[in-house]
Amino acid sequence: MSTNKAGFKTVTSLFAPNSTSTVELKPSYNIPVVLVIASIPLLLAQPWVGGVFGLLGLFLMLQTVTLRLQFTATDLDLYRGEKLIRRFPYQEWQDWRIFWHGIPILFYFKEVKSIHFLPILFDPNTLKACLEQRCPRT
Repeated sequence: MSTNKAGFKTVTSLFAPNSTSTVELKPSYNIPVVLVIASIPLLLAQPWVGGVFGLLGLFLMLQTVTLRLQFTATDLDLYRGEKLIRRFPYQEWQDWRIFWHGIPILFYFKEVKSIHFLPILFDPNTLKACLEQRCPRT
């Protein structure tokens, strides 16, 4: 791991170019289902809070159905259906984390020019394995 001008540790020097196979992550409906189920009793106790939880759960359910993450040899690609929405080259990554290990719900990664937070709507074990293989941290 090296340090850039701003003092951030970067993972660019550890990029593993020999990872040539493309891996598409399977969807995980855990977070949307928990939010929708949790919204049911909340609707009775606090309708506004329950409504927010329910809508967020339904929104994340739609995202889980439509979005796909693919790890390629050089990039993390985000697709909606067959359309490539965004490409994140590993060379620009400085750090990544999966929060919380027991119940992974949030994926964070920092690029040279931006920070990204994604809810874990994909298989967290495969996500972690691909990240460790393609962008290892020390």
